[in-house]
Amino acid sequence: MGGKRDTLSSVEGMIPSADALFCDARDDDGIIKRKARHMAEATANIGVIGLATMGSNLARNLAHHGNTVALFNRHYSRTEKLMNEHGTEGNFVPAETLEEFAASLKRPRTAIIMVKAGAPTDATIAQLEEVFEPGDIIVDGGNSFFKDTIKREKEVRHDVMSHVYAYGLQCPKAKGIIHLGATSCYVGDNTDIIIMTEGLKLVRKKLVNVINELSKFADKYKAQPTLAFTHFQPAQPTTVGKRATLWLNELVMDLEDLDYVLSTMKLLGCKGTTGTQASFLELFNGDQDKIRQIDKKIATKMGFEACVPVSGQTYSRKVDTRVLNVLAGIAASAHKFSNDIRLLQHLKEVEEPFEKSQIGSSAMAYKRNPMRSERMASLADYVLCDALNPAIVSSTQWFERTLDDSANKRLSVPEGFLAVDGILDLYLNVVDGLVVYDKVIIKHMMAELPFMATENIMMDAVKAGGDRQELHERIRELSMIAGKRVKQEGLDNNLLELIADDPMFGVTLEELQAKLDPIKYVGRSREQVDEYLADVIKPILDDNSDILGLTAQINV
Repeated sequence: MGGKRDTLSSVEGMIPSADALFCDARDDDGIIKRKARHMAEATANIGVIGLATMGSNLARNLAHHGNTVALFNRHYSRTEKLMNEHGTEGNFVPAETLEEFAASLKRPRTAIIMVKAGAPTDATIAQLEEVFEPGDIIVDGGNSFFKDTIKREKEVRHDVMSHVYAYGLQCPKAKGIIHLGATSCYVGDNTDIIIMTEGLKLVRKKLVNVINELSKFADKYKAQPTLAFTHFQPAQPTTVGKRATLWLNELVMDLEDLDYVLSTMKLLGCKGTTGTQASFLELFNGDQDKIRQIDKKIATKMGFEACVPVSGQTYSRKVDTRVLNVLAGIAASAHKFSNDIRLLQHLKEVEEPFEKSQIGSSAMAYKRNPMRSERMASLADYVLCDALNPAIVSSTQWFERTLDDSANKRLSVPEGFLAVDGILDLYLNVVDGLVVYDKVIIKHMMAELPFMATENIMMDAVKAGGDRQELHERIRELSMIAGKRVKQEGLDNNLLELIADDPMFGVTLEELQAKLDPIKYVGRSREQVDEYLADVIKPILDDNSDILGLTAQINV
């Protein structure tokens, strides 16, 4: 060991239950305390020193992954707190002293220090050296002292080299090789790919949950007739559920695009200053085979299939374009949905959630404004414009790299993700609480249905021997008369009465009224919904059942 700080991979081990690690002891006042039991043998395969928020979470995470974790904090109350609140989550070995801590660890011992950087870390290392042995490993898991980074950045005006400097202060024996042969992009670009990949996974989870919630709505209202609209003019009827499948299908297309981009995400790897790997050729004494293996090992360690096969200093900025285009696609789909909901709410047919005490307008108390749908549209507008940023950046890169991408992508990429996250929360919340006013829908249907029924009336008249062209012209003339009555006089639609009175059609008013059943005019809407949900949506939901169940609470 000798004070050397090393890095940690993963280790595994087993331990008795947490209860077996404690015994009761009375302090001088007779108060019973839980005390760490002196272990007869070392059972922990890794230890954590410093059990504040980061340290305790790290210890729990290690335990969740099958490790037996020794615990030490200079104030034993923190150790007790962790055991009392989380002791059942995994295998822990609490210790009151560093001697007990060292004794509980299997050899070679591994301890991760999670205390304040600087002097506290140095003091902890010095104390550990007294109870550890040569070959044991001490990992400085704390952050570099941020003031060191800030001070250096003011001097050198370079963020990565400022961090390298600060790391060197914390790890003096490693200072001479930190960042050797690497570039800023070796650090930043690989990190960006990891962050964007994880971000896409989070977006995907919410997107699938929106699809799930919207599919429930489509199924519930698959047989509810409603007017369809072309040019926002009443058209041949559909069903509320069938219209919902149109929203659904766009989200499915977005999911397909997202999954494709996720499947193609590759790390930059280890390419050097201009992508030639020249520095690494020097570091490894011209060993071509070893250099060829570097990228494979980096990809495997980071959980990726591969690194990009060729690059300049950076990964191609077209990657950012592809990612933001996926986000823009989701935004566009959400915008379309929000447009339709706002128009339907104007018609009083479908309404977004409106809470019991919600205020719709500061001036007009009676109003119920579709504010969540409007917010979706607003954020979607932002994302659609934001997607232009990486497109412009990627098209204006010079040769192997130029730095005019940096400040732009640090804004456009994370803000695109944040905006889409908000959009999907709103989408999920709105769909979960959509209100359908079926009586209003039917009222609107019946007002327009005589016009919708004319095609069937005409076909029946043709079957009875009429001339299709002549009948078509006559229906057009009568429709104009009925339309004028509705629009100019504000009276009911009397088209059926006009047709019944015309001998050309040879049909009674009673026979015509029998045709005014809305369900007769929706075609295969219900069947299409059933088929779509079964053939397209169900496989998606079955494949992603483990991530379903999200809800979104919107407070404003």
